Amino acid sequence: MNWLLAHFDTLRESLVRLARQPFATGLNVIVIGIALSLPVGFYLGIDNLQAFSRQLSSDPQVSIFMAMDAGQADVSAVERRLRAHPEVGRVDFVAREQALAKLKRSAGLADVLADLERNPLPDAFVVTARSNDPATLEALRDQAARWPKVEHVQLDAEWARRLDAALGVGRMLVTLLAALLALALVAVTFNTIRLQILTRRDEIEVSKLIGATNPFIRRPFLYLGALQGLGGGCAAWAIVTLAMIVLNVQLAELTTLYGTAFKLQPLTAADSAVLLLFSAALGWLGAWLSVSRHLWQIEPQ
Repeated sequence: MNWLLAHFDTLRESLVRLARQPFATGLNVIVIGIALSLPVGFYLGIDNLQAFSRQLSSDPQVSIFMAMDAGQADVSAVERRLRAHPEVGRVDFVAREQALAKLKRSAGLADVLADLERNPLPDAFVVTARSNDPATLEALRDQAARWPKVEHVQLDAEWARRLDAALGVGRMLVTLLAALLALALVAVTFNTIRLQILTRRDEIEVSKLIGATNPFIRRPFLYLGALQGLGGGCAAWAIVTLAMIVLNVQLAELTTLYGTAFKLQPLTAADSAVLLLFSAALGWLGAWLSVSRHLWQIEPQ
């Protein structure tokens, strides 16, 4: 109980010290908030882009063309396999007569096609998969190609590969940016706590003279660092949330012109908690490094 009360008193004292220097504290919090908001904003943008890709009308499709000599029983067998497949979301059958009629209307070749003795187009299935994952689409293509009376299977997955590769590069860039800015946050906290230690040098010397241990002296500085990091995390959350609100206003006008509906989603409760804990932990780390580096140099004369 005494241990808990001691930590509570130290926390209260640290809050009071930060409140006594509102300008310096505010500047540090803003710097940390801006540094954290950049990787968080990019992460949120990639997450929203991935969600938007699932809403695109041009979902990857697998076109399955039957052999010319395939009968109705063969077509029905392939259709049953497709509808029972766990990765297949939608199955559209295009009869050869229907395909020929559509070709006449769209290509303007009605006169040329009318002279053909027989329909050169096969029966076909247009399959929409449940997943945009390129590996899943290729597995579905390879399975369908081995079915009886299936002549050819065509997969339109190039855009899915490009999107997946682009998102992978984006995630790597966000990770690198987050690592660099995390180091910057630790450096800012390190320098701030170093100045606090130098300012309170006489107080630390007196504390050591009366028998205070290093962990006892270190504790308020660690709280200062953690609180400063937490404040920066709150600032980053506010910056990103405000940016999402402003961008959604502009996106509402843009998406209306394209006949679609898309809205940037803010940070979830779990993401917000991770952001605040991560920022507090970085502040604590910077303070711990600074105290460990400078505290041992102060000894009572």
